[in-house]
Amino acid sequence: MIYISSENFVLVGAMLLFVAVVAGKVAYRFGAPALLLFLGVGMLFGLDFISYRSVDMTQFIGMIALCIILFTGGMDTKFAEIRPVIGPGIVLATLGVAMTALILGGFVYFVAPWVGVEMSFTVALLLAATMSSTDSASVFSILRSKRQGLTQNLRPLLELESGSNDPMAYVLTVLLVGVLSHDAGEAGVWQSILTFVVQMAVGAVSGYLIGRLAVWTINRINLANHSLYSVLLLAFIFFAFAFTDLIRGNGYLAVYLAGLVVGNYKLVQKRSLTVFFDGFTWLVQIVMFLTLGLFVNGDELIRPEVLLLGLVVGAFMIFVARPLTVFLCLAPFRRFSTRARIYVSWVGLRGAVPIIFATYPLVAGVEHAELLFNVVFLATIVSLVVQGTTVSGMANFLGLAFEEKAPAFGVDMSDDMKSALTEIEVNECVLENGRTLREIALPEHTLVMMICRDGEYFVPQGKTQLHLGDKLLVISDRGEELENTYKDMGVDEVMKL
Repeated sequence: MIYISSENFVLVGAMLLFVAVVAGKVAYRFGAPALLLFLGVGMLFGLDFISYRSVDMTQFIGMIALCIILFTGGMDTKFAEIRPVIGPGIVLATLGVAMTALILGGFVYFVAPWVGVEMSFTVALLLAATMSSTDSASVFSILRSKRQGLTQNLRPLLELESGSNDPMAYVLTVLLVGVLSHDAGEAGVWQSILTFVVQMAVGAVSGYLIGRLAVWTINRINLANHSLYSVLLLAFIFFAFAFTDLIRGNGYLAVYLAGLVVGNYKLVQKRSLTVFFDGFTWLVQIVMFLTLGLFVNGDELIRPEVLLLGLVVGAFMIFVARPLTVFLCLAPFRRFSTRARIYVSWVGLRGAVPIIFATYPLVAGVEHAELLFNVVFLATIVSLVVQGTTVSGMANFLGLAFEEKAPAFGVDMSDDMKSALTEIEVNECVLENGRTLREIALPEHTLVMMICRDGEYFVPQGKTQLHLGDKLLVISDRGEELENTYKDMGVDEVMKL
């Protein structure tokens, strides 16, 4: 075993990151969730090479990573996309989490004695509460890396739910830990409900206001070094979490809402900020999953009571608790088909969040804390293996998937520019009046800036011959007129960049 010191910390860290990235490439090729491989790499190194069992450091790394993941998830979510699914998304993220915890908690309380473990209903409910939310890191990374489109607004719904349901699970976990550790034993049910309402309300208001403050500051500070905008936004992320927690609000909800606000307002250097946080989010996800893999004790996972309870809980969550919750929560929303409800039930992935929440009982010294952590860890692996590897396959099987085309031109413009930037593909209708660029009837103040043909890019001239399948990058000051022109030309698919 290697005991990490300051001399070899950087070397070991570099090795872990390199192996994790290679494992992620392998995972993508074989259709497995990359985060599962990151977890496996950490477990492999923890078995034979590295000794690591710091609960406090694991919680700290998890907190930092969750802040970045939730903020980036909110920042990448367009409000126009989630507006049609706000109702069902909020219901799943709040009532759905509570229902999942109650259903799973009752099952654990009933089945635990059959595997040789006696636990109170409160402890069983605590185990269920840690697992009650879907994991935003897993859902975001799998849905976006696959670039798979989903009908019936399912992708925005799943991302909204996974990005906003962690606060509910966090509050339930903290309240139950407090009850079991006698920190809140005399508070009573009504005091717990009041605490929950206050935390969610304060978190929502704080997140919105800090998000607006971040937008206002970034747009007006005028930094000469553009790289510092990323540092400034990082400061706002951690401030949103810490300040909200200080005033007794829910920091995770505040971070997600702040990201949602920042991502849906005009922002200086928005393109560079998005690129930075996409890469940084992958880094913190890798570090978080590696840390959790290092932290777990493999020998404890194969103990009979852990193995049996973990597998049974994981299976019940996938096939009973999650589907029952989803069908009940979505019952008032008639626009979702049965196939869509089945798919939402299936993409209830568990990941790093339940494992991190399962460390809270360890810190508080709650009864059966070690057992709870190991069961949650094993059930999470079951979820990632069974559900994570079949996200795309299930969508295709249910007939809900469509090919999501990536733009050929990775360009961006300042929000201050009024011109519209679009991408179209040349078809037979476009070439009806001629095959040269000058023969294409475009509005005034409109220019074809670049053509992509068979993966090669070039700047066209009026005499340039157009071919079927060419991708055209078009800029125009006449956005509405250009849209009508596209319709007249028979261009159905227009990408707005």
